[in-house]
Amino acid sequence: MLKHRCLVLALAVLPFAVMAQTPAPATTAIRAARMFDGTTDTMVNDAVVIVEGTTIKAAGSRLPVPPGAKVIDLGDATLLPGFIDAHTHLSDEGSDDWNADTVAGLRRTVAESALRASTFAKRTLMAGFTTVRDVGSSDYIDVGLRNAIAAGSIVGPRMLVAVHALGARGGHCDNGGYPYQRFGAETGIQDGIASGPDQFRDAVRFQVKYGADVIKVCATGGVLSLSDSVDAPQITQAEMDALVDEAHRLGRRAAAHAHGAEGAKVAIRAGIDSIEHGSFLDEEAVRMMKEKGTYLVPTLMAGEYAGGRKATRKYPPEIASKALQALDGRSSAFKRAVGAGVKIAFGTDSGVSPHGKNAEEFALLVEHGLSAAAALRTSAAAAALLGVDRITGTIEAGKEADIVGVPGDVLQNITATERVRFVMKGGKIVRHDR
Repeated sequence: MLKHRCLVLALAVLPFAVMAQTPAPATTAIRAARMFDGTTDTMVNDAVVIVEGTTIKAAGSRLPVPPGAKVIDLGDATLLPGFIDAHTHLSDEGSDDWNADTVAGLRRTVAESALRASTFAKRTLMAGFTTVRDVGSSDYIDVGLRNAIAAGSIVGPRMLVAVHALGARGGHCDNGGYPYQRFGAETGIQDGIASGPDQFRDAVRFQVKYGADVIKVCATGGVLSLSDSVDAPQITQAEMDALVDEAHRLGRRAAAHAHGAEGAKVAIRAGIDSIEHGSFLDEEAVRMMKEKGTYLVPTLMAGEYAGGRKATRKYPPEIASKALQALDGRSSAFKRAVGAGVKIAFGTDSGVSPHGKNAEEFALLVEHGLSAAAALRTSAAAAALLGVDRITGTIEAGKEADIVGVPGDVLQNITATERVRFVMKGGKIVRHDR
């Protein structure tokens, strides 16, 4: 009887004993000469960020360090919010030879592709990108990658994924340019290819059913497809209206790959959340974007690596000529959008460019007319576009501790973003170059 009473007493107090033994969240104080917190265009000197567990507790100038806190002093550096890339393709990466990539891709197993993708994800995080939106994959590699990162099985950025990009038959998102059934059965909704409003509505449901956080649609032709004009509209107004309506009804935002102005206007009228690329946007298109609040994700890097100064890849002639067309148009279209006050969100199209070099986009934004501060704030704009601005995108109390450190004063030298020396994601240090 005495043993029984002791056992009952022990079980009764056990929950309180366990609670008493739960340690308080670890506290870290990060110091640096300066901080750009993303909320304004100004710099905070003598910066201190207090991190408690996974969350930013406080951030400001010369804040007192809590007793017992671990102190990380980065010295002559700038603290920045974790970078956000709204346009990536982590499932693959091009080499210098398009034809060789095509053959290698046909021989590669899904498992091998997934393992390669995990290395791309790690490289992206180590470059300071703590959140990305992945806008089109295959074989559910993006879904698996997102889930494995969230579970802590592999290292990578927080991910929002699109599963398959949606498109018209024979369009940019379809396997055009090859003989009939060369790669098996004709593509359909399961591959993101649809026809008519009802099919596009169902295609949205299909992507959501299998894990999509965002809906991506190819509204116009593209550069890296074999058989379409880069600026040709590919989705009817009725189809786009149904697609966007269904995405929003299901609580998903929608992004439109659109080089050409007319195809972009179809998407803007339908209420699309962002236009990706926008290489040939005209005055009417940018006016519509401003009125609707549509974001532009300019992906300037894609132009540089496909047809510009960093282009080393060998493409078939039909692709190479389109790359030059898009490159010729994108600079004036971007400046037109900025002049009209269109919201600009950071995005690179990495996969066309090498993963891990995403920060080169900041310098291109500055080269095309943005101030260094405005270029940096496109990352916070990307957080708003993705709908994650309540948890990340700026260094503020209550947000996830996504923090990057770069050498020197980034407002004086924007290329410092390409030399990341410290990365914290959700309160966990994943990179610290001493």
